[in-house]
Amino acid sequence: MQLPLQVVFRNMRHSPAIEEIVRKKVEKLEQSADNITSCRVVIDMPHHNHRKGNSYVVRIDITVPQKEIIASTESSLDPANKDFYAVLKQAFNAASRQLEDYTRERRRNVKTHEEQPHAKVSKLFQEENYGFLTTPDGREIYFHGNSVLDGKFAHLEVGSAVAFAEEMGEKGPQASTVRVTKASAGENAA
Repeated sequence: MQLPLQVVFRNMRHSPAIEEIVRKKVEKLEQSADNITSCRVVIDMPHHNHRKGNSYVVRIDITVPQKEIIASTESSLDPANKDFYAVLKQAFNAASRQLEDYTRERRRNVKTHEEQPHAKVSKLFQEENYGFLTTPDGREIYFHGNSVLDGKFAHLEVGSAVAFAEEMGEKGPQASTVRVTKASAGENAA
């Protein structure tokens, strides 16, 4: 975490034991999302009731890039649950779920797709239904006519520009998918 953790106690005495538990729970949150920039945990006991038990409110404010995550629980919502540690656990579980959702969303938004390599058809054997590609770095790659997308093998010519997916075949590198690029399609049409 780039900024220090802030633990605030309201309407109750500061407890080093509770603060240590909170620190450990925040460390677990950081394991699932290492880009937390700040975290503030507010522990409040708004109502002191010796007969019915004290009620607690735990609020967690987490700041991550481009978002603020807020998780809050209180025991007064569930009268059967007056246990402070259960309320604390619920709040951190809610914060953890929100951080997981944020991380999944961020990965999806940042995902990059590697561009397929490009090459030119260097040799073509129409009757035998195969050919060879030459990459910009001079490698020669075999391809079968069935690897050419959209049934365009018959339209290929030596010099046609293509994009391809490479894999290792029995006799060396081969193109498993060959796609005629738009530049090549325009050149062949002219």
